[in-house]
Amino acid sequence: MQRRSVITGTGSALPPETVTNADLAARLDTSDEWIVERTGIRERRIAAPGVRTSDLATAAAEAAMQAAGVTAADIDLVIVATATPDQTFPATATTVQARLGIRHGAAFDVAAVCSGFVYALTVADALLRTGAHGRALVIGAELFSHILDWEDRTTAVLFGDGAGAVVLEAQEADGRGVLSARLHADGRHNDLLYVDGGPGSTGTVGKLRMKGREVFRHAVTNLAAVTEEVLADAGLSAQSIDWIVPHQANARILEATAKKLGLPMERVVMTVSGHANTSAASVPLALDAAVRDGRIKPGDLCLLEAMGGGFTWGAVLIRA
Repeated sequence: MQRRSVITGTGSALPPETVTNADLAARLDTSDEWIVERTGIRERRIAAPGVRTSDLATAAAEAAMQAAGVTAADIDLVIVATATPDQTFPATATTVQARLGIRHGAAFDVAAVCSGFVYALTVADALLRTGAHGRALVIGAELFSHILDWEDRTTAVLFGDGAGAVVLEAQEADGRGVLSARLHADGRHNDLLYVDGGPGSTGTVGKLRMKGREVFRHAVTNLAAVTEEVLADAGLSAQSIDWIVPHQANARILEATAKKLGLPMERVVMTVSGHANTSAASVPLALDAAVRDGRIKPGDLCLLEAMGGGFTWGAVLIRA
């Protein structure tokens, strides 16, 4: 049998405070109807002051470890995908590692914005398949509320906070696990989705800026193309997919991508209505929701895909 990386547990963490479209409409020139029609978002979770990205990441990791039935002694790799780290350095992954009581192995962050979890999962899979590590925690965690311009109605309504995690284990698996993965980037599109600050430029955190229409167009094209790539790698067709677990940016992007692939929306896991766009956390949050409510069952073929600032984009095909 082939050595593959198998997801053995999933977990998530969301701040308790819910901010509805009506809440935002009370202080911005917008409305619930406008937001829902254009994005599918109805509410989002926003972390309280003092909460850090590592807090959400640790909670999601603990839930995933419990689901997998493993302890700190069993984990030898921690990767956190985030665009909102606790500090410029050290990596948020090292903070999570310490809080979980993991005293061995490696820990580092991956910065690919909304594609971060797909990037991190692909990196972890590669390390596990080489035998360098045996079991990994792969976490997507974000506090996007910290980098939003709350006076900009075009972006303030789109994002939320949260974290999702998986335990990924190297196994001699007959058919299960990561079947294929593809990553891409094109830095020419920096000005379409970015944060206007950073320690190496302005010395400030900065705020998120986005040209939504252009991002939408690239997202649909790029996500459909990378999906075809991972399917071709695995020798499968789009009709073989049981579940698409996409980055939860915008309901219209999800609908357009599914249509381009010829798949019904019934096969798309959607959490954007209640979570909004949680960047690197959105794919693992959606995955955990579908695993825990029983939609995703052992043996199901799942496509995880995302696109984010950079641009970065990618897809991972997994047999649950």
